[in-house]
Amino acid sequence: MVDLAELRARLDAALGRHRRRTLDRSDLVSAAVLVPITDHGEPHLLFTKKTGSVPHHRGQFSFPGGIVEQRDASRVETALREAWEEIRLPSSAVEVLGLLDDTETRATPFIITPVVGIVTEPVDFVPDGREIERVLEVPLRILRDPAIFRAETWEGNGEPHIVHFYRVSEEDVIWGATARILDQFLRLL
Repeated sequence: MVDLAELRARLDAALGRHRRRTLDRSDLVSAAVLVPITDHGEPHLLFTKKTGSVPHHRGQFSFPGGIVEQRDASRVETALREAWEEIRLPSSAVEVLGLLDDTETRATPFIITPVVGIVTEPVDFVPDGREIERVLEVPLRILRDPAIFRAETWEGNGEPHIVHFYRVSEEDVIWGATARILDQFLRLL
C-alpha cells in the first residue's frame, strides 16, 4: 500500500516527465475538473455524483469541475472554483500537482482539462444539492484492483471506441470521460 508522501513523490516525477496532450477546438466547450486526492490513512480519490436535474451527465460520477468562464485566469482556477461551488472544497486546502491530458467527451461537446491536486487539510465536503448529490471517496488501492475494471467497445458517430468502467461498489460505477481520466491517472503512477 502506498502512502500519501510516496504518492506525491511518484506523481511529481511522473507529471514532470509527462508530455501533456492539449486539445484546442473552437467547436467544443472548454471545461476543467479537479482530480482531488484525499488522505484517510491511505490515499483516496474523490468523485462527485451528479443530480438527476443537471443538463449533462445526470446521475453519473465525475470529478468536481465545470465550464471555463471568462473570469477564470486558468484551467486550474476553473477546477478550484468549481470544486468550491459544488462541494465546498476551499482552494486554500488544495496543493495543485499538475495537469493531465485534455480529454474530449463523446456524447457532449466538451474538452476537459484534469487538474491533479492533494487536499492538504480536513474538509467537510458539502454537496450543493443542485448539481451534486453526493461525494464518493474511493481508496486508491481499490481503484488499482483489476477486478473492478472492464472495458467495452461502443460505437458512436460510426466509429468504434473503448469505454472504461470501474465498479467501485454494487451501486457505484465510474465510466465515460471520468473513467478515461482515472485510467490516465492510474497509468501515470
